[in-house]
Amino acid sequence: MLYLHCSFPCRVKKIACLPDCLFLVDIKDENLGSLETGLCNNQAKLMEEALSAAEELSVPGQKNIKVEASSMTFLPLYRDDSECCLLVLTDPQDKNRVLAIYLNNSWRLPEDVIKTSDPFREGLKQVQTFQERIVLFVLNCIIFGMLERSLTDDTVFVPHPKKEDARIFWKSGEAVAFYTIKRRGNLCDGHTSQCYMLPVLDTMFVRKKFRRRGLGMQMLQDFCQSFPSEDALGLSCPLSADMEKVCQKFLESYPKEQPRLWEVEAPGDWTQRVNIWLKIQLEQTHFPKNAGRSSPIPKGEDDEAEERRINTSLGCILHLGGLPDKPMADLGDHRGPPDLPSQSDGLQLQLKADEPEKLKKRTRGEEPAVESVAKHLRTIS
Repeated sequence: MLYLHCSFPCRVKKIACLPDCLFLVDIKDENLGSLETGLCNNQAKLMEEALSAAEELSVPGQKNIKVEASSMTFLPLYRDDSECCLLVLTDPQDKNRVLAIYLNNSWRLPEDVIKTSDPFREGLKQVQTFQERIVLFVLNCIIFGMLERSLTDDTVFVPHPKKEDARIFWKSGEAVAFYTIKRRGNLCDGHTSQCYMLPVLDTMFVRKKFRRRGLGMQMLQDFCQSFPSEDALGLSCPLSADMEKVCQKFLESYPKEQPRLWEVEAPGDWTQRVNIWLKIQLEQTHFPKNAGRSSPIPKGEDDEAEERRINTSLGCILHLGGLPDKPMADLGDHRGPPDLPSQSDGLQLQLKADEPEKLKKRTRGEEPAVESVAKHLRTIS
């Protein structure tokens, strides 16, 4: 299937779009000129060019939007490089809503930035080019962070690091999902010398209109298949309720992965891991399906605030919280994971002596979860 329609929003200045123009991600590097350099250099010059590029923009579902400096702002493309910024046009009535992005000498709608005309760009693809980094940013910070976020949700967002290991799920000519990985040995952040002790699936997102189609399952499977020799794989703590459901379905379908998947806090020592399959089984034991998960014990304000923080999820958005900072872990020898019985052994699953009681307390709400802030979820003002 070949997509040929234009990625440039039509300008009210009566400048017609060419029928054969390509989407940004399909433009060859040699034809992009100094795109990356331009985003990192003179911002005043970039704004001047953007003002002359169009007087008004036609935005679907809205009246023509006048291009004015007061509606423009710069957003950092990377978490670890504040110099490289995207110039965006915001809604005059809602400064948190991005209407267009100035790229390669023209204004582009966010929906057009994440599209492709390449019929071979299908399924999960490793993020490699600078254009794909922009697509990842738009999915994460604009579509997920601004356009598809519930008004009542208080989750927050930040861009990914410049060299984040990420994979975008392409389907029917557009980017519909992504997930990112922290590899073993990668620094946990730029402020400490902590390193991840196992591969960790850090963030995951599926667009609203593509949910409930098994994309989360496919990304989990791809993650597990990418590290066939690893005995343990991590998912960033805390798991959202929706992500936990995906994990349950995945582990029921692939029982061999049950001993391998752990909910972890950075850097991922054995004392910072909980086996996801065991956690699900314990939760089902304490909270049967027909009983719900509400506790008859009244909750204080702090408990309710903590519960809202832990269960932050946007409808059916699949996302994982970030890993909180922890003291430097001992990088010497560690005890391996306990043997987990097969599913046929029922609920007689054992962890280390001190883990089950701690986990039970957490599931009953007696012991609040460790305070953490999702690294990929921060407000963009």
